[in-house]
Amino acid sequence: MTKSRQSLLTAPVVCPRDAYPPTNIQRPTSGLSHSCYDEILRIGIHTTSQGTLEKTALKAHALGANTFQIFSASPRMWRASPPSAADVKLLHRARASLDLKPLVIHDNYLINLASIDPVIRRKSIACFRGELERAVAIGAEYLVAHPGSYKDQSLENGIRHFVQGLAEAAQNLARGGTMLLIECTAGGGCHIGSRFEELRAIRDLAAAASDLPIGYCLDTCHLLAAGYDIRSQAGLARTIRDADRILGMPNVKLIHANDSKTPLGSRADRHQNIGQGHIGEDAFRRILAHPELRNLPFILETPVDNEGDDRRNLETLKKLCPKRSTIKTKSS
Repeated sequence: MTKSRQSLLTAPVVCPRDAYPPTNIQRPTSGLSHSCYDEILRIGIHTTSQGTLEKTALKAHALGANTFQIFSASPRMWRASPPSAADVKLLHRARASLDLKPLVIHDNYLINLASIDPVIRRKSIACFRGELERAVAIGAEYLVAHPGSYKDQSLENGIRHFVQGLAEAAQNLARGGTMLLIECTAGGGCHIGSRFEELRAIRDLAAAASDLPIGYCLDTCHLLAAGYDIRSQAGLARTIRDADRILGMPNVKLIHANDSKTPLGSRADRHQNIGQGHIGEDAFRRILAHPELRNLPFILETPVDNEGDDRRNLETLKKLCPKRSTIKTKSS
């Protein structure tokens, strides 16, 4: 990292949570405020390991998805091996023939680039470096990362340490077509990223500290839990206006579509099946039809407690789409 970049990371980070409290909005109303549209919506799911990358893609297609998310390695282990060239080639062939795009990788659950614990920090930087390298090797369009926890430090220092760790992990990385997406969080405990201002501060600092292209991923469950009332038409409109003003909607590249087991402002990250939680089907109809969101890929991370839950959630989300934009997947 150059001295000029290093100096930018020592400047004050201004993103006090109390300065941007969630706004109380009226309770949900039903009905669509926007007409149907012609684009083919990208709806997918997080697909668990099927043994090979190709089989993971085939599983997503079999469920009815035309985009998908994976872990590139075990999400609960620090070490991982790079994918084989043969496995990557078969994945590329499957994606091309089945029109599966974009491919999203979610990073390891153990990673905390904001940590000040020297052991956790060292392991997190090395592990995230591996995530970046595998994402580029696999040809994923996006790598999604949580900002981490600022435990035992201030929020501002946590953001700074996250960006420093990010820059160190990305140093001299072979450039590929992968963009890093920072995901919003529910805000429980000391987790960074529950306010748009925190996400913006990360991206601004990271732009000066590394060459990584960075955008955002918005998770519907996390938004509600963090206090953004996306349940109602008015609340969704206000949330999107705030996101555009603070983040810039062109920088939002992906939606994680999850209902929430907990209510507005709970700060608890508890995903629920679509339509069975505190967001509800009417709200998802509006989200899927919103002109600022409808061209984005939607990827489910809903529970699979019973066989077929993954397919049922995909079908539910498709059912809620404006009818002229139902999912079409190529036959095998």
